[in-house]
Amino acid sequence: MTAKGQGRTAFAYLAPALLILGGLLAYPIYQLVLISLYDYGQEQVSGGAPLEFLGLGNYRNLLGNQQFWGVLGQTVAFAAVCVVGTLLVGAFLAILATRVRTWVRMTLFLAALGAWSTPAVAGSTIWLFLFDANFGFVNEVLGTQGFSWTFDKWTAFGLVAAQVIWCSFPFVMVTLFAGIKAIPGEVLEAAALDGASAFRTAWSVTLPLLKPIILVVTIQSIIWDFKVFTQIYVMTNGGGIAGRNLVLNVYAYQQAFAASEYGLGAAIGVVMTVLLLGITMFYLRALRRSGEVL
Repeated sequence: MTAKGQGRTAFAYLAPALLILGGLLAYPIYQLVLISLYDYGQEQVSGGAPLEFLGLGNYRNLLGNQQFWGVLGQTVAFAAVCVVGTLLVGAFLAILATRVRTWVRMTLFLAALGAWSTPAVAGSTIWLFLFDANFGFVNEVLGTQGFSWTFDKWTAFGLVAAQVIWCSFPFVMVTLFAGIKAIPGEVLEAAALDGASAFRTAWSVTLPLLKPIILVVTIQSIIWDFKVFTQIYVMTNGGGIAGRNLVLNVYAYQQAFAASEYGLGAAIGVVMTVLLLGITMFYLRALRRSGEVL
């Protein structure tokens, strides 16, 4: 069979899945874009006023709003901290898991999967209890009773970032551990016979072989952390005092549901989608330019 025929066969097998994905993803995105083009508020939802086509009016209002740019900057910085922290913690524990005994590794995996499987609302509530100003275990250990971790803007962001890393690192750890174990032992033995140190082997042999896996976990982490909602909303009581801890997802929720500006909230959703697609495509293009096969 020719390469062209193989391509057609592969597409035929993928067609049902593509149709399902198209229905589950393409149509909601189409509706999101459509709503963002209208003045769509509570009056329009209830039928008390006709729809008014604004075109790019919601986007102009959004891009001309200083609060939006401030929230966007906070979202990017917050997501960057969470992504880097998740990758570092996950990679460290993945390497550790390859060097410890079986029962220690199983205990580590069970504890990590417990953190991963904890619902976001439950995990956020537990963290709030641990860091409670008056009765929290952390303040009792540190001797800082009465200190509120969620009052100050930066400590609140730090606390939420720590919680996000705590519930996200197991995915990175398990994925990288599987990638490390899949590396042929002969390759590592050859590097050792050539006199390569442990650091040199990790940098020149292990890391290049793990690049495709690191790509996957990095993109997944960027997408997850950029659109964090539950942890921020629960732990900062809806975005902090005077909105000091807002991120784009919470900001969109406030505009769409608290302020009943559904068109503006949809515009924020469209901007977030475009940004995430842009980041992903930029990363894939940079990796392809480096010669990595995707």
